[in-house]
Amino acid sequence: MGTNSVSRVFSLVCLVMVLGCSQLIQGAVTYDRKAIVINGQRRILFSGSIHYPRSTPDMWEDLIQKAKDGGVDVIDTYVFWNVHEPSPGNYNFEGRYDLVRFIKLVQKAGLYAHLRIGPYICAEWNFGGFPVWLKYVPGISFRTDNEPFKRAMQGFTEKIVGLMKSERLFESQGGPIILSQVRVLRFLAFHYWPLPLILMPSYATRIENEYGQQSKLYGAAGYNYMSWAANMAVQLGTGVPWVMCKETDAPDPVINTCNGFYCDSFTPNKPYKPTLWTEAWSGWFSDFGGPLHQRPVQDLAFAVARFIQKGGSFVNYYMYHGGTNFGRTAGGPFITTSYDYDAPIDEYGLIRQPKYGHLKELHRSIKMCERALVSVDPIVTQLGSFQQAHVYSTESGDCAAFLANYDTKSAARVLFNNMHYNLPPWSISILPDCRNVVFNTAKVGVQTTQMEMLPASGEMFSWESYDEDLSALDDSSTFTSNGLLEQINVTRDASDYLWYITSVDIGSSESFLHGGELPTLIVQSTGHAVHIFINGQLSGSAFGTRENRRFTYTGKVNLHAGTNKIALLSVAVGLPNVGGHFETWNTGILGPVALHGLDQGKWDLSWQKWTYQVGLKGEAMNLVSPNSVSSVGWMQASLVAQRPQQPLTWHKATFNAPEGDEPLALDMEGMGKGQIWINEQSIGRYWTAYASGNCNGCSYAGTFRPPKCQLGCGQPTQKWYHVPRSWLKPTDNLLVVFEELGGNPSKISLVKRSVSSVCAEVSEFHPTLKNWHIESYGRAEDFHSPKVHLKCNSGQSISSIKFASFGTPLGTCGSYQQGACHSPMSYATLEKKCVGKQRCTVTIANSNFGQDPCPNVLKRLSVEAVCAPTNWRGGLG
Repeated sequence: MGTNSVSRVFSLVCLVMVLGCSQLIQGAVTYDRKAIVINGQRRILFSGSIHYPRSTPDMWEDLIQKAKDGGVDVIDTYVFWNVHEPSPGNYNFEGRYDLVRFIKLVQKAGLYAHLRIGPYICAEWNFGGFPVWLKYVPGISFRTDNEPFKRAMQGFTEKIVGLMKSERLFESQGGPIILSQVRVLRFLAFHYWPLPLILMPSYATRIENEYGQQSKLYGAAGYNYMSWAANMAVQLGTGVPWVMCKETDAPDPVINTCNGFYCDSFTPNKPYKPTLWTEAWSGWFSDFGGPLHQRPVQDLAFAVARFIQKGGSFVNYYMYHGGTNFGRTAGGPFITTSYDYDAPIDEYGLIRQPKYGHLKELHRSIKMCERALVSVDPIVTQLGSFQQAHVYSTESGDCAAFLANYDTKSAARVLFNNMHYNLPPWSISILPDCRNVVFNTAKVGVQTTQMEMLPASGEMFSWESYDEDLSALDDSSTFTSNGLLEQINVTRDASDYLWYITSVDIGSSESFLHGGELPTLIVQSTGHAVHIFINGQLSGSAFGTRENRRFTYTGKVNLHAGTNKIALLSVAVGLPNVGGHFETWNTGILGPVALHGLDQGKWDLSWQKWTYQVGLKGEAMNLVSPNSVSSVGWMQASLVAQRPQQPLTWHKATFNAPEGDEPLALDMEGMGKGQIWINEQSIGRYWTAYASGNCNGCSYAGTFRPPKCQLGCGQPTQKWYHVPRSWLKPTDNLLVVFEELGGNPSKISLVKRSVSSVCAEVSEFHPTLKNWHIESYGRAEDFHSPKVHLKCNSGQSISSIKFASFGTPLGTCGSYQQGACHSPMSYATLEKKCVGKQRCTVTIANSNFGQDPCPNVLKRLSVEAVCAPTNWRGGLG
């Protein structure tokens, strides 16, 4: 997905829907121009992307249930070829890769499933989901009319479809899979946005992704390949109408669909096809060294409501739960281990408020309009220069209206059906009866949750260390070659690390040995990081970025007379996941590598003999395993604390699992760059790279792009690394960290993620308005008497009221201040209603606050309540 402009949006191709041809099926899944039709009924459907490898099996059921509670009808996921077939013909469907279990949990929750096989997925995933071995199949050329590629692709697709059939997971077999998707996608080679595409309640056998421009470049070969992919999918025996994303010329019966931050301008290419949004981007991914991105929920709700008001009938959120790129699964390169994505359910599986709750109310409000929306076309009326009404009115008496204000700066007061309505800037009000507003996209009536990371226990890690041995190499694992070799061709991605080692002989007469300037070593690399060692000592490091993968190290080197050993440790940070024939892209040190400033001038080392070693000795010895950790002599904690920080060092500690059920993470801010394992499970790559960018605030109003709303400038892009509780034993958990640069392990701590406080801000109804038809604040049941709802997490209760003001308070959650108007009863009222309880409700009315603190002024209640673990004597109230 592109990062700076709409023009960089991928063009996508995608999906296929299963028609349910079995005699056992009561109703087929079909479509008409208005919507997807399930069991004879048109449906407005909301879908959420949850990727099973980016969480743990112990989290799946809770994630799916939270999505259902949030108003989601469909769970969408990719199928990740590289984890399921790590070597040709050898399949893995265990643990986090247990696809069948995941789909059955979707079925258990009563939701539809949409499975996108791909097999190319993009998704900020290593190698775009392709297994690296695929690159080395003789004669292969990716994603074109190439027989070796098509054979491998068809084999995996048939494997997944066969697995689903054997488990009776298609709807025709009584399962949850009611749609099968084949996806072929257009894209611009420089575009980098994540591109999953989905459809309705469905299971997808997706066949391609992000293909279009490639197809044009390949000419007949591209067209033939895309046609072959379509025919291959159709012949799988599921019976399928197709859907293609961002494919304006999609042929009948294929439905073309939209992906992006906004899709209100999209229309299908034929009048008898429904309007589907297969990827609504709820936030954005992060890369090491970049800021975090946050999409305001007011804007996301506005985008969805604007799509629905113009006739859209299906929306999939990418992501609904982003999760974690455990191990070395992140692609890009440079994508962070966290794939939080600012999604409604955060990386740790906790509900993110107000995004989750506001979207839930949006879904509920739209569902109230469903019968009218799927029955007729809207009548559009201009209410002002930037204001419109979309009205759906049926002969049977159903009526639903959407009142939109597209102005990014000014609120508007409009006249509709002989009544006045106040519309905030950049907002849409939803009227399921064409009279009463039950929801406005800009008015967030649900609480805001403030999260914090707290020490998980008083226990401090006691570290032991082992230095990676740089003096000796295992001859059985090394080889020598003339010249510099491409990294992945050597490692086959078995490790992030590849040593390039050579030597130079320096004569005793060299000028720099007698007071002259030290020579300079210049190393040009195609990615992604390099550490320079001269005679076993770290001389310097250099790093690329996601925007500039190619980089140059330049540094003075302290050589001595005689033979000097130059060892370059090249480090990969995830393989490319998007681009034209990215299987041909290079990684590692391809040079030139040269010494400058010698008496002879420049000495080009590029073509002399180099010795190569794949991976680290600690990896070869499997130091992350409890069975192998004792195979080396570890330096005790007392000695570790006394010595300077060392590069290329292994650190280990044991710890007991903390009590409670809060999600856990490791705070790695004191470290540099490396990888983490707990009980042999890889948490992922860590890198304390500090974010640069523009973090100067954010307004929800106006067109959103990732650079608009950024957080964390000047801070580490990622500080906390998710530790799944299911990976822990009650005692003696082994934590192993490999540090490349020389961080301080004594600063590592285990923390727990929990709600620290909850906030809500709700306005009263304007005293001059009649029939309570103008304003809406959150819940539909609050329609006639707005209320503040506060709720702490399970196991917590409201311990105190940090701020409360009924009047005209200022600021936002975490930084509220009293305004000119304030009721002195504010704190007492909230304390009486809420303290000691897990949840509470307070009606916005003068009678609850003694008297009107400022007559004839529209007032609101802003409150921040502190959540704390419930006292055993107390209770939730």
